[in-house]
Amino acid sequence: MDGKTKNIMVCSIIVITLLALGLASNIIGGYLYPQFYDHSCPRAQEIVRNVVAKAVAKEPRMAASLLRLHFHDCFVKGCDASILLDSGGSIISEKKSNSNRNSARGFEVMDEIKAVIEKECPHTVSCADILALAARDSTVLTGGPSWEVPLGRRDSRGASLSCSNNNVPAPNNTFQTILTKFKLQGLDIVDLVALSGSHTIGFARCTRFRERLYNQSGNGKPDNTLDQSYASQLRRNCPRSGGDQNQFFLDFVSPIKFDNSYFKNLMANKGLLNSDQVLFTKNGESRELVKTYAYNQELFFQQFAKSMIKMGNISPLTGYRGEIRQDCRKINA
Repeated sequence: MDGKTKNIMVCSIIVITLLALGLASNIIGGYLYPQFYDHSCPRAQEIVRNVVAKAVAKEPRMAASLLRLHFHDCFVKGCDASILLDSGGSIISEKKSNSNRNSARGFEVMDEIKAVIEKECPHTVSCADILALAARDSTVLTGGPSWEVPLGRRDSRGASLSCSNNNVPAPNNTFQTILTKFKLQGLDIVDLVALSGSHTIGFARCTRFRERLYNQSGNGKPDNTLDQSYASQLRRNCPRSGGDQNQFFLDFVSPIKFDNSYFKNLMANKGLLNSDQVLFTKNGESRELVKTYAYNQELFFQQFAKSMIKMGNISPLTGYRGEIRQDCRKINA
């Protein structure tokens, strides 16, 4: 068994254990519910919404960044704000992982939200819940659906660089690998396709899809599932070497509007990342879901909201587990 396989197995065991603990916490009353802060911090949701709105107005790209933070947090030992921790002491930050390095952003917005909330109601609202609320508000601000966010998560006292490297789906993963990573979190193929629709906003760097343009299968040829006129446009700013950090819209049709054009792009073989296009080319069930959401935006919105709630329920720390961090970047002293 190689090192990578061992890491995946270890992370999988951790996730399964946490899912079991999450079910146990539900039985003893440690469940999440939207009204969690109604009495202890009634303005919490308003504060998050206002700070996120200001950040997105200043930089529209921030909506996608905040949505992505929640996703990358939940896929590593549950939705516990471990992604926000900086390195220090025994903690090695998940910000250094392959999926987050030079990529994850929005940490300053989280700092600002937390600072305002701590003034309003100290030691009350978790960073994990702020991430979940910010993801919902970012979706709404860009034209997407709204949903009631179940609340009551607590923050982790640690991070896992190895699980971040192994659990978060990568742009070059096969369809089966991506689906397996979702299933390990208690998510299914419907959740996979719906949540991938978040790529209707945001950017990706050249380094994330270069091999599709030049050497997809190690034979020196481009990906034959990529529309060639689209590929030619991409090559102008994503050369064989250099330009690694050059940015491209994940959805070139409506890059800052949350809609269903992402799925229409996949049907036209114009998905930017390999992990996007395989939803249409490698599996019959996911292909039909892509078609459904491409033809019916309302159905996509409904399922996206359901899947976001489901993802937000991955192994939360509740009750007396974890803590309420005073600073999202470090554990309490």
